Amino acid sequence: MALLEIRGLSRYFGGLAAVNDLDLDVLDSEILGLIGPNGAGKTTLFNLINGFFPPTSGEVIFQGEEISKFKPHEIAKLGIGRSFQQSVLFMGSTVFENVFTGFHMNYKTGLLKQFLHTPAVREEEENIKQKVMEILEFMGLASQKDELAQNLSHGHQRILGLCIALASNPELLLLDEPVTGMNPGETVTMIGLIRQLRDRGITLVVVEHDMKAVMSLCDRIVVLNYGRKIAEGLPGEIRENRSVIEAYLGQEK
Repeated sequence: MALLEIRGLSRYFGGLAAVNDLDLDVLDSEILGLIGPNGAGKTTLFNLINGFFPPTSGEVIFQGEEISKFKPHEIAKLGIGRSFQQSVLFMGSTVFENVFTGFHMNYKTGLLKQFLHTPAVREEEENIKQKVMEILEFMGLASQKDELAQNLSHGHQRILGLCIALASNPELLLLDEPVTGMNPGETVTMIGLIRQLRDRGITLVVVEHDMKAVMSLCDRIVVLNYGRKIAEGLPGEIRENRSVIEAYLGQEK
């Protein structure tokens, strides 16, 4: 069953089509790889799904609801989370504080009650603190909860960015180059964490240039080039696809 449906989706910047008449399904509980040369439209597609850009035409449908005109915070509340190419962290804050901040959209008490710090607010904060620790323990960062984000290794900063995305309790998680800049050991760790997230019921779409990571991680792969889908299939099928080979060879020349 499709959790997310993309139908006839296009986004133009001036006369340039960054995404061009795209049809795409993301199936429930899968890890879908989204690959293509630089400028293929991958990040633009994420921005359309998240509501950062409105589509020029077409629809984004999540759990049967058309969300193309929703604002980013509304889409996040529906259950679509995202990590970014560059870790968006509060470098001067601790690991714990970074993830705690990620829960801000889930506050149920009103602003006045938060300002007065009522018993309801204190109870909610304690519940959130518990959830923060659950995320950090699951992601392997609990022992570094009091460390400043700026002092973490690159790999741990990327994991912290993923922890923040998990604070929104997503059903669908969009990962933009999750292993970029990682050494082989860090890459193996991140791949293992992504698999564990899927095992916990989160559906994932992964944009990544590390083809070895993509081929080992993803259940299916969709290939974009110049904003269009040129291939879709299992990792082995994509590896042998002539259109995909030509797209990447063309980039390397």
